[in-house]
Amino acid sequence: MPTLYTPDNFNSANKFLSLELNIQKQGMKDQFEVIGGKKLKGEITPQGAKNEALQVLCAPLLTASKVTMHNLPDIRDVSFLIELLKELGVKVEKIGDGSFTFQADQVNLDYLHSEEFRKRASSLRGSVMIMGPLLARFKKAYIPKPGGDKIGARPLDTHFLAFQKLGAEFSYNAEDSFYTVKADKLQGTYMLMNEPSVTGTANVVMAAVMAKGKTTIYNAACEPYLQQLCGMLIRMGAKIQGVGSNLLEIEGVTELGGCTHTLLPDFIEVGSFIGLAAATQSEITIKNCRIDKLGPIPEVFKRLGIQMEFRGDDIFVPEQGTYEIQRMIDGSIPTIYDAPWPGFTPDLISIILVAAIQAKGSVLIHQKMFDARLFFIDKLKDMGAQIILCDPHRATVIGIERKYKLRGITMSSPDIRAGVALLIAAMTAEGTSIISNIHQIDRGYQNIDARLNAIGASIKRL
Repeated sequence: MPTLYTPDNFNSANKFLSLELNIQKQGMKDQFEVIGGKKLKGEITPQGAKNEALQVLCAPLLTASKVTMHNLPDIRDVSFLIELLKELGVKVEKIGDGSFTFQADQVNLDYLHSEEFRKRASSLRGSVMIMGPLLARFKKAYIPKPGGDKIGARPLDTHFLAFQKLGAEFSYNAEDSFYTVKADKLQGTYMLMNEPSVTGTANVVMAAVMAKGKTTIYNAACEPYLQQLCGMLIRMGAKIQGVGSNLLEIEGVTELGGCTHTLLPDFIEVGSFIGLAAATQSEITIKNCRIDKLGPIPEVFKRLGIQMEFRGDDIFVPEQGTYEIQRMIDGSIPTIYDAPWPGFTPDLISIILVAAIQAKGSVLIHQKMFDARLFFIDKLKDMGAQIILCDPHRATVIGIERKYKLRGITMSSPDIRAGVALLIAAMTAEGTSIISNIHQIDRGYQNIDARLNAIGASIKRL
């Protein structure tokens, strides 16, 4: 049945159609055909970190000097943000695979009022990260309500409350869903973040580095990607103390310069490949993982019984016929839940869930941070997985212990992480699966089909 567009959803429909036209221009198809049951073998290298890229790409707006970046992932969200920076007047030059220079010496603020800006910025949630740098350097910033994954409520209050603490005036036009922040000057202050939001912390840090006086941010996010941003800003001339903790102290400076920055590998890809190897009974070596920065990720997968070896900075996952979920000391069913760093990242909850399907034993998956991220499990149940959705935040997985195979079905990717979880499930299934809406996967995973096919998968863009 064709979709009926009403006045309430017409704007969203226009955004979606505009996004689809961009996909077609890039020559991308929007379905995967996956033949399951293939065991993979070989080496795979994680791309540069998507979540870090969306932060550090906005930092060049803080200076007129040239900034060089390496290991940027070739994914849709990053490409969209780079194009947005170009339209804003930033000079962008590609100097190699994943390597670019950025120079924001002639920023065109009038672009912020254009219809083109509205279309581009509203299609990418990462566009909100331009607000802190623009506010710091140009004393004003505008952004339409951004898009992104449909994984539940994702309010931006944390960003704007922090800007107001620094002295900015905030307004929101409900008619056109446009946010505005302005400040004649930013003044350093003490603030207690209402939540340890990663993007909220990154945004206020980029604003505070050029505010007058000292800014203290308590309950700040401290993820490795935020540590990377702080390290980059320090090399540009910022004065930041407490990096890696939830208490940041920033002494404002009047000007920042250029620097060179190399992104970390994408930890979500590392975790995805660990789960993929175990679920498909594959022998995979994940190269250049920066194991020292992975935090709890390896240990959480080990709680599912997944074996792995650290070989230098590589992770070797051997072929495993079976793996057993570790019970609690008292014999009860364990719970795996997400939490702010150094807790387990919410972006890997979907991967943990799909890896648990093939295990022996049961586990309760508690997705605390988003209220619509577990609804994709209906498709896993259609494939034959034994999962009980307790409520929007919790699901119990009863491992099938490879006593039977999942069956291939036709399904759709609702967001980046669920899309890859469905891809992993399809690779373990018997027969052929069709996954549509795969531009969601392409937003976060670089050439995932070609990279997995190179080590034995059978994934075809239709």
